[in-house]
Amino acid sequence: MEYVKLNNGVNMPKLGFGVFQIPKEECEKSVLDAITVGYRHIDTAQSYFNEEEVGNAISKCGVPREELFITTKVWIDNYGYEKAKQSVLKSMQKLKVDYIDLVLLHQPYSDYYGAYHALQDLYEQGKIRAIGVSNFSPDRLADIAAFNKVTPQINQVETNPLHQQIQAQQNMIERNIQIEAWAPFGEGKNNMFQNPVLKEIADKYNKSVAQIILRWLMQRDFVALAKSSQVDRMKENFEIFDFRLSKEDMDKIATLDTKTSLFFDHQTPETVDWFRQMIEERKDQF
Repeated sequence: MEYVKLNNGVNMPKLGFGVFQIPKEECEKSVLDAITVGYRHIDTAQSYFNEEEVGNAISKCGVPREELFITTKVWIDNYGYEKAKQSVLKSMQKLKVDYIDLVLLHQPYSDYYGAYHALQDLYEQGKIRAIGVSNFSPDRLADIAAFNKVTPQINQVETNPLHQQIQAQQNMIERNIQIEAWAPFGEGKNNMFQNPVLKEIADKYNKSVAQIILRWLMQRDFVALAKSSQVDRMKENFEIFDFRLSKEDMDKIATLDTKTSLFFDHQTPETVDWFRQMIEERKDQF
């Protein structure tokens, strides 16, 4: 495993196991399988509705707590100081832990300042080892970094070969904030796994396209999240530390960048409206 050192000195595994869209009934087993394969970084969120199942796996896995790196994210409807604080404490109960390694604000909307102040206080109390944000554009990230006591340790954003976040990463480097990739495979959109450039490089190293993508992210000093409920795929995604891509291959992948999200643009009014609708639809689920 490779690690990054966050701006507060905390070491974070560069490859994590994400549980987005893993059903509750499958999540505990999937996390246990991932830990058995070797993953020590597990990423969940309040809005995934599977924190409790992740907690069950943590308590049963037999791996010492200090060897695990657990991330969760505060949902928008829990923003504001007091509500965010209480929601994190509730997440700790569901995860069956007495501290969380990393807590992120999930989206850049509503009262994220109040929520971030809650994370700062929990961080200073030792209940959270690192704090950060997710899906924050460069300007909003600069804002929250400039006007708070604690600079975010992480910004988790969509990153894959078709949406490479070159400028966003540079902005984070300048502010000493670690970039983390969600959807590194783009959920297979735009025929990602059949991309001829990626397939050619995969054949060269006798690896899969997924392994090439994760290796590319490792060499760009990203933290990356891989997700699969199949053990053989978990193992495959984990086997990326025995080779390195050449500069020529890294340059070839760089030509694939469209600078466009495969999902949605967080900076459009339509996306704000969509998240507002989602909040209303999920109110009874929390």
